[in-house]
Amino acid sequence: MKAVRFHELGGPEVLSYEDTDQPVASEGQVLIRVAGSAFNPADAGIRGGTLPFPVTLPHVPGYDVSGTVVAIGDGVSGFAAGDTVVGFLPMTESGSAAEYVVTAAHTLTTAPTSIPLVDAAALPSVALTAWQALFDDAELEEGQRLVIIGAGGAVGGYAVQLAKRAGAYVIATASPRSRDAVSAAGADEVIDHTTSSVLESVTEPVDVLLNLAPISPDDFGALVALVRDGGIVVATTAWMTTPGDDTRGVRTAGVFVRADVDELAQLVALVDSGDLTVDIAERVPLSDLPVIHARAAAGEVHGKVIAVPDLGAE
Repeated sequence: MKAVRFHELGGPEVLSYEDTDQPVASEGQVLIRVAGSAFNPADAGIRGGTLPFPVTLPHVPGYDVSGTVVAIGDGVSGFAAGDTVVGFLPMTESGSAAEYVVTAAHTLTTAPTSIPLVDAAALPSVALTAWQALFDDAELEEGQRLVIIGAGGAVGGYAVQLAKRAGAYVIATASPRSRDAVSAAGADEVIDHTTSSVLESVTEPVDVLLNLAPISPDDFGALVALVRDGGIVVATTAWMTTPGDDTRGVRTAGVFVRADVDELAQLVALVDSGDLTVDIAERVPLSDLPVIHARAAAGEVHGKVIAVPDLGAE
């Protein structure tokens, strides 16, 4: 089969599109014919060795997958050949940037049926990040006020939609490029962070501050003033400490996304009910994935990109 792999850690140039053996489903595993493999910024960190996910070389990147079950290993129940599935694969194992991938059955759930199967690969890790940030960590409730810093990215788009569906009042920051998309996702207020001060634009305290953007620690710390006494600051920016305020009871939480198939199944149901929109910026052939890594390194990738193997172009 064809796959994108790297044999050493490094920049995008270490990636190659090459032939490798098709995997076989072992006990408890499922063999999937890949329809779509999502590119995520963390893929670059794993490839470059800057993220703490030890991988065995050569390594196939990609931890979001959609596809069709081809075979199941011993002990697998609930799936059969021909089923369409979606999943968040373990980051340390061989990934989805290939024509076929094997994974433990417990990492998968039924794919949404209301969108193309290839596009379902855009859902797992980023939508789970938004869900877990809002509901597991922030415990967001109806009627609460929420400000999302960096809402223009893939996680932000899901966070705005999910927060609005939960009945929150959503204030979001975005650039001019993503302002319309953030508004369409349901934000009540959109602040252009390139021309306006967030501190001056948010005129009433918020219950939750969710940071998704690579802002400076000083700027992040200043934003805590927006949070009411007893509120919470949640962040996906694991490379820096999430600031709070003990004197006012402002708590903190860092989001480390988990592969929770029950939550993923709920997200799939929201997609199929029309309550959650999956946005795709680009679909590219799997052979072009090294180019996507290079473009991302140059800051030229905006929105979710899905790599499509020839065998999975359904």
